[in-house]
Amino acid sequence: MKVVSLFSGAGGLDLGFEQAGFEVAWANEYDKSIWATYEANFKNTILDRRSIRDVDSDELLEIVGGDVDGMIGGPPCQSWSEAGSLRGIEDQRGQLFFEYIRLLKAVKPKFFLAENVSGLLFGRHSDAVDEILARFRKIGYWVDKRLVNASEFGVPQDRDRVIIVGYHRDWFREAMHFRTPSLKRTTTLEDAIGDLRGVEPLAAAHNETNGDKCKPANHEYMLGGHSSIFMSRQRVRSWSEPSFTIQAGARHAPLHPQAPKMVKRGPDHFEFAAGSEDKYRRLSVREAARIQGFPDNHIFHYDRIADGYKMVGNAVPVLLARIFADHLKSDLREALAGEPVTHKRSAFAEGKRKYAGSRA
Repeated sequence: MKVVSLFSGAGGLDLGFEQAGFEVAWANEYDKSIWATYEANFKNTILDRRSIRDVDSDELLEIVGGDVDGMIGGPPCQSWSEAGSLRGIEDQRGQLFFEYIRLLKAVKPKFFLAENVSGLLFGRHSDAVDEILARFRKIGYWVDKRLVNASEFGVPQDRDRVIIVGYHRDWFREAMHFRTPSLKRTTTLEDAIGDLRGVEPLAAAHNETNGDKCKPANHEYMLGGHSSIFMSRQRVRSWSEPSFTIQAGARHAPLHPQAPKMVKRGPDHFEFAAGSEDKYRRLSVREAARIQGFPDNHIFHYDRIADGYKMVGNAVPVLLARIFADHLKSDLREALAGEPVTHKRSAFAEGKRKYAGSRA
């Protein structure tokens, strides 16, 4: 089964689909700081480096052969994010959703999956989101959107994201509806990075990588102080908890669980525990990648460590991607076999049983 990937980044979504048995035939990524990482880890995928606005739909169909099962990818989230501009569709980045729809209409895959930040559901964006969903429906897709937390799918991280999935009406008889699964056991920082205890990461001075000196690869962290915004809330989770959200900004990376919890000194003001200041360091790029579900052989290539954090933080957690991909594949097989695929039964809820506690 073949998919094409838009806004591919470092390939978290793509890797999850590969693990589920899909072939990622073609990918598009415009950020030049990501190209080396993507090409090193997806050697059998054609990487198109152009802006998506310059990708001709007829050319894409010719490259991939015109027989595509799925389209995956999440348009840039900064304009929808609470931490970003919140301009939504007024921002040029927010308008990239329409480029996604343009190519979707031309390629006409059997399904699509788009991921974005929870800010997409803010009331101020409701009219724009309704318009986006209406356009998906207009080109022939049953569409459903859900707010999910990655920790509920076995990812060792609290990460709220919106998942939009569409099934083409030519292949599926009814609209899709899915429920968020709930796990009996939360996957923790211990599960994700506990085996790295005693493996000291290298400090990255002046934002420059230590390169091949890192063992394992990318096990290095950014130095530097923390802004008042960072110190406005708790930034330490214990080994027995899931991580805070892995963010794209290096200076906002969660702190390593070796440190004691920060001490609240007043409204929106926390401090490091006295006498333990030396224990407070950012998670390394590799630790953050582990929490996002990337295996250690998925190497991130960069000169500036901030680019390493950016690639990891912007990715879709690999395990979350794999769970969705597995169920999309199952439903697609039923459709291809002529079975009446309906979604009142919610195949997605099975993820709690099959994937609880696992790590990609």
